[in-house]
Amino acid sequence: MPVMELRVALTVEDFERVVTFYRDGLGLEPGDLWTEQGSGQIFAAGRATLEVFDPAHAEAVDRLEVGERLSGQIRFAFEVPDVHAALARALQYGATLVHEPTLTPWNDLNARVRSPEGLQITLFQGMKKS
Repeated sequence: MPVMELRVALTVEDFERVVTFYRDGLGLEPGDLWTEQGSGQIFAAGRATLEVFDPAHAEAVDRLEVGERLSGQIRFAFEVPDVHAALARALQYGATLVHEPTLTPWNDLNARVRSPEGLQITLFQGMKKS
């Protein structure tokens, strides 16, 4: 039986700040909002992909993006049309910069931020092949 959808659930202390970050800072499209027993917000984030790395590969990616092993067990990565604009917007809405955009060997321009709740996020833009 195939999986129909991937969802990631974040439990956060400052719900409004984090919702504002993902909605306004990263531009994710809000969906259902639940308020009956606490609060929950769905966001559409385009197509989902699950990447599974061993520690050596995770270290290699971290070294390429930020120069050292830094991310935890989970890191989000969002493909964006303009990494510089996405980075500026994320920072405006509470992200902290981990590393400026850097060109990877696979020709993506990757920037790394930390979200208001502390999750590391890669923003990446596929660069045109020359």
